[in-house]
Amino acid sequence: MNILVIGSGGREHALCWKLKQSPSTEELYCAPGNGGTLIDATNVDIDVSEHRNVIEFCREKNIDLVVVGPEAPLAGGLADDLEASDINVFGPSYAASRMESSKIFAKELMGRYNIPTASFRIFDDFKKAEEHIRSVGAPIVVKAYGLAAGKGVIIAKKPQEAVDAAKAMLVDKEFGSAGQKIIVEEFLEGEEASILVITDGENVIPLASSQDHKRAYDGDTGPNTGGMGAYSPAPVIDDELFNQIEETIILPTLEALRKESIIYKGVLYAGLMITDKGVKVLEYNVRFGDPETQVILPRMKTDLAELLMAAAKGDLTARTIEWDEREYVCVVMASGGYPGGYEKGKRITGCDEAIKEGALVFHAGTSLEGGELVTSGGRVLNVVSMGSDIKEAIASTYRAASKIHFDGMQYRKDIGYRAIARAGR
Repeated sequence: MNILVIGSGGREHALCWKLKQSPSTEELYCAPGNGGTLIDATNVDIDVSEHRNVIEFCREKNIDLVVVGPEAPLAGGLADDLEASDINVFGPSYAASRMESSKIFAKELMGRYNIPTASFRIFDDFKKAEEHIRSVGAPIVVKAYGLAAGKGVIIAKKPQEAVDAAKAMLVDKEFGSAGQKIIVEEFLEGEEASILVITDGENVIPLASSQDHKRAYDGDTGPNTGGMGAYSPAPVIDDELFNQIEETIILPTLEALRKESIIYKGVLYAGLMITDKGVKVLEYNVRFGDPETQVILPRMKTDLAELLMAAAKGDLTARTIEWDEREYVCVVMASGGYPGGYEKGKRITGCDEAIKEGALVFHAGTSLEGGELVTSGGRVLNVVSMGSDIKEAIASTYRAASKIHFDGMQYRKDIGYRAIARAGR
């Protein structure tokens, strides 16, 4: 089959890398892609916000399946327009994508159908938000209601920090339209984990568990980012807990959407907090996680192209996934200053040396200029390696990461520390 992947990040490079391995994949394209996707696919310069351009390309190249990587095109209704043009697409509709594009829609859905999540209040008035924050105190969480590239969540340890965050969103408009309304919610204490499932609207196939590291700096300090690293599997989720999550969160969420006349097809990502009072939903995403995808897909032995096509066609009946039992770790190499301001165009060296160490190097914010690989984004590279246990996987990943260099490069040195702590118990 001919496949088009939409997106330009590390997740999309990982998707292209995995799809290329499928015997059923003939031609593979990525729009717009990056400096790494061109290794595994043909990059195409399409403005994906113009859906007509995507549809015309699909018809010209006889595309059998479109795989939408990032959330923004889904929130813009790309899947709807592709389906209306009789083009198979892996990714949820505009209505279903509100599970990520509108945190308010997701929270209210959970509230209506008793899906466990943090208690919350919604505000569009700064003064009222400030009064509420000061009355309940801290720690407390402030969220922009719309898409903010993983940076619209502020965990405030003091009331003033939460007030400042609310002001930045509602008054100063630092997140633009994504901050027109905010959610102020209960701070949940516990350990985070990510559960992703592939669904055709009825049938559900779970992906391997993983754990992301959102904070910019070691020890889970600094601002939230799009993700600085991940590992799979996440030992905090054993089989018993996973079954509980499926029965109390995943299946009820899909049923709730069906009751709202929304059929969800694609990946449903549940960001969870494992608390002393049970598992609760932190957020939903409507696409493969980034960088969770970079540690999940290398563990997958099953043909990804056939799996995604089956989901797109609404027929996942009796399908299963076979997994590599080894442990995988991803470290994100980021530009200096990320998630704030950063410079682009820094020359990158050492990727070949990292690969010689046995690692996978998935490109995120890279491009080719004059034949040289340079930085073009905040998160630049994802270095992924494996081991028979988490300690070995971490050591091999950091050994490979040490071979890479670009000016201003920063990365966390403690990815997987929670898994090590659990292994030592």
